[in-house]
Amino acid sequence: MADDTAPLPVRPTPALLNALAHSDFVHLLAGIWEDSPWVAEAAYEARPFADIVALHHAMVRAVRDAGHDAQLSLLRAHPDLAGKLARGGGLTAHSTAEQAGLGLDRLSDAEFDWFDRHNSAYRDRFGFPFIIAVKENTRDSIKAALATRLDNDLAVEMKTALGEVAKIAKFRLEGLFGT
Repeated sequence: MADDTAPLPVRPTPALLNALAHSDFVHLLAGIWEDSPWVAEAAYEARPFADIVALHHAMVRAVRDAGHDAQLSLLRAHPDLAGKLARGGGLTAHSTAEQAGLGLDRLSDAEFDWFDRHNSAYRDRFGFPFIIAVKENTRDSIKAALATRLDNDLAVEMKTALGEVAKIAKFRLEGLFGT
């Protein structure tokens, strides 16, 4: 195990990632997949990684191979977009920054009510929160997607949501590695 007192560099490299002990690897990457460190644990076995693209592929493969229950747990670990948790300051640092980037933390009461109603309808229909990679969307495109995706069947929506989670993880890895 690596020395717990030695801080990790601000911008890790693939070489460092490949050299990390299991616990340090998981600690570094635990937040990439919203409160689901099991993804980093599963990806650890795929080392060495040539780059973050290879790391991301290993993590996506870990999610794909984990099965329905683990995938559902991963989706359920995500917060509602512009939800009560966001308004109350209860999101992870990643989710807070992502939602704040579009002003989803500063909605009018009417906008908050719209998101609250649609998030509730989505969660009731599918059993997990509406998930979308906010970095590649606008507030209006998110609202349109939320309204449209409510018409999907469960299998299509689960696949769509997992795809969005993979995009979010890619953006978070790029942020961590400075790419």
